[in-house]
Parts: sequence; C-alpha cells; structure tokens
Amino acid sequence: MSSPVNKFREAKFISKISSQRKALIAAHAALEKQAEGVVVMDLRRLSSVADFFVIATAASHRQLQAITEQVEEALNQSGERVWHVEGMPSPLASRSPQRDDGLSWVLMDCADVVVHLFNPPARTFYQLERLWGDAPRIPIDSKTLSA
Repeated sequence: MSSPVNKFREAKFISKISSQRKALIAAHAALEKQAEGVVVMDLRRLSSVADFFVIATAASHRQLQAITEQVEEALNQSGERVWHVEGMPSPLASRSPQRDDGLSWVLMDCADVVVHLFNPPARTFYQLERLWGDAPRIPIDSKTLSA
C-alpha cells in the first residue's frame, strides 16, 4: 500500500521496480564502495514518509561522495532516479581539504526509498535504527537482490 506522499510522487514518475528492490539495489551499491553497517529497514507499516530506509556509514568525506555517486548510478541503470540529494557540497567546495570534517550526513530522496549515508559520529548521534526500531530489517545478500 503506497503512502499519500508516494502516490503524489508516483503521479509524476511511475517506478519500474518495487520499492524493496530499489532499496536493495541502493544497499548493494553502497556495499560496492565499502560502506559499513548497511541496513535496509521496512517502514511500510510504520510511516508515510517512505517505504524503506537504507542506512550506511562511510569513513570519509571522499567515501561519502563515492557511495552517493554509486547509488545514483545503480538506480539510474535500473531505470530509477534520485529525486533530490541533501548534504553534498558543491563540487568546488568538495575540493577544499577543510570540507572533509564538515560532511556528516547525506540524504538521498529516491521517492519511496530514502538513503541515509553517515560518517561514524553522525550515525551514532542520530541513531536512526533505534528511532525506527520497530521497522523490520531486510537481509542484504545476493538472493534478495535477484528476487
């Protein structure tokens, strides 16, 4: 069952794949760039914000950028798109060495899936897994991606 927010988004763009498959594609893309602690949370019965959260940790600013780009590319190859990205600096600002400490959380709005990429201190601080503790976790393995 789609949420009211997702119905609005679906009117603009019809997804070619299920929201669970989209979340698993994003999770696998993050793992391809060595993201740590990757979790897929099923929010369908808990929230109208999104059907799934994908949460992952990156060790550095550069890795956060690489994971963000990999997730976007993987979704594009599946015929999906990222609607909006919050938290990424402009390409010019990212060349500054001081930016490495400032980037702590990237949020990727993929319509019915929201990808949260954190540096370790931000993930510990925000504790999204604890906040959404009632959400079932979806296993991330090659069998779930091919399903």
